[in-house]
Amino acid sequence: MDHNENTELRENSFWRKYLFSADHKTIGKQYLWLGLIMALVGGILAYFMRKQLAWPESETLTPNVYNAFVTMHGTIMVFFVAMPILLGCFGNFLIPLMIGADDMAFPRLNMLSFWTFFVGTLLLILSFFVPGGAAAAGWTGYAPLSAKPIYTGVNWGLNLWILSLALEFASVLMGGVNFMTTAITMRAEGMSWFRLPLMVWMQLSAAIIFMLSVGPTIAAAVLLLLDRLVGTGFFVPAQGGDPLLWQHLFWFFGHPEVYVVLLPGFGVLLEILPAGSRKPIFGYRIIIYSTLVAGVLSFIVWAHHMFVSGMNPNLSMPFSITTILISVPFAIVIFAMIATMWRGSIRLTTAMSFAIGTLMTFLMGGVTGIFNGSAAVDIFIHDTYFVVAHFHYTLFPATFFAAFAGIYFWFPKMFGRMLNETWGKVHFWLTFVGFNLVFLPMFRLGMAGHMRRLADPTQYNFLSTESIKSTQIFITWAAIGLLIGQAPFIVNFLRSIVAGEVAEENPWQANTLEWSTASPPPHGNFEVRPIVHHDPYNYSSPDADSDWLPQDQSLEEITT
Repeated sequence: MDHNENTELRENSFWRKYLFSADHKTIGKQYLWLGLIMALVGGILAYFMRKQLAWPESETLTPNVYNAFVTMHGTIMVFFVAMPILLGCFGNFLIPLMIGADDMAFPRLNMLSFWTFFVGTLLLILSFFVPGGAAAAGWTGYAPLSAKPIYTGVNWGLNLWILSLALEFASVLMGGVNFMTTAITMRAEGMSWFRLPLMVWMQLSAAIIFMLSVGPTIAAAVLLLLDRLVGTGFFVPAQGGDPLLWQHLFWFFGHPEVYVVLLPGFGVLLEILPAGSRKPIFGYRIIIYSTLVAGVLSFIVWAHHMFVSGMNPNLSMPFSITTILISVPFAIVIFAMIATMWRGSIRLTTAMSFAIGTLMTFLMGGVTGIFNGSAAVDIFIHDTYFVVAHFHYTLFPATFFAAFAGIYFWFPKMFGRMLNETWGKVHFWLTFVGFNLVFLPMFRLGMAGHMRRLADPTQYNFLSTESIKSTQIFITWAAIGLLIGQAPFIVNFLRSIVAGEVAEENPWQANTLEWSTASPPPHGNFEVRPIVHHDPYNYSSPDADSDWLPQDQSLEEITT
């Protein structure tokens, strides 16, 4: 065996091909696997929390363990499920393919980004098993609870929580730099900024928002570690510190973080809806401009989380106004999605079903967010189950529903096989119905004054009524059903990877560049680098013989 053959064999070995690969497609799939595994972990935590709330007399969880599960459930679902799937998986896998590039601009940095994220995930899981258990100060880590171990009984569990998030943030920063550099410098010939698929726009917007917002929180995390390890008092009132400082620094990042996971979810919908409706996207440039406006506004709405924190009441009105204002660009984007489907030839695939389901449930989250944004109303509903319901109606559709839509849509391109559509429809209806049965009753609990983060609500007389108890039990059984409802997806996903129907190059007859190469794409993505001739949503053009017009084919090529 000569030197070249040996090198090729080494590069194509299992370790180099599937684990320590610098190929953006493999890295994207690694993020997907990691996100799906962590989703299962987060779901199991939710099950035990719900069991404790429905039957508190069983003492399934002690108050300390319950607080730890609440903290870790929120942390996992936001940072270790939504972000690896929506940004890590879809961003890595799709951006080079959608712009006609052969890989990311910095492949080795991309690999480092994933493994940094992986180590952060391991530290988070490890925190369950250290003395004192996992972090128990809430996923927001509010000081002074998080500043001193004495308040929660947790020491190294919370330290590891901070370190795991620091590694996750570092990973996303590396990924964001890669996304931006790739999109700016490696677009195919003819791929102008306003010929970019909206998925790429959403990924870039999310990356920019993250990079501009995360700095203060990283600084706050350093100060928090100093409080815990050195004994400083940046956030401890007894030492001259200010707990409100942590809240301001956290929410300056925390609310833009909502849009960091929301925008890639919207990007998924904006690719699926025109392909599933056989219509051009409605208001392409308006969507882009609205997204940019929302990105700017996301930095000046953070304090609506702090209306009852004790901050200066004069700040309430400005932040109420900005909160209402940021709903406008998102309303425009939602309207554009609905208008795209209007009078379209709807192909109700599983991906399309999840996309429509996302819109329906997200609208409920958006409408209820207006109540939270009003300082006067928020005094009544703050820290109740109304907020829990609103939060899940906002982020669950934008993350899980959209993630499922994206997986069903791009699975053929990722793995070269088709997911079973029948089992996909079963999965959709179990998830859609189960989700609404779980979270819709929480609005009622919130309006009844039911506080969140209570391991045993029956300690309060007004929460010990049969009505409240029966509602909690109903929600718990619905949550169990929602969790079981993911079994068809798991079986379908694993079976289809090895035995699914072999996928065509373009099974959805879509226009963007990733569908103009093989399924799965070869190393380097394209046999010949494509040339872009038009926008990505040229469906049902009256000048074309077919109802789709791929970006790399001119009208003359199609008609001849």
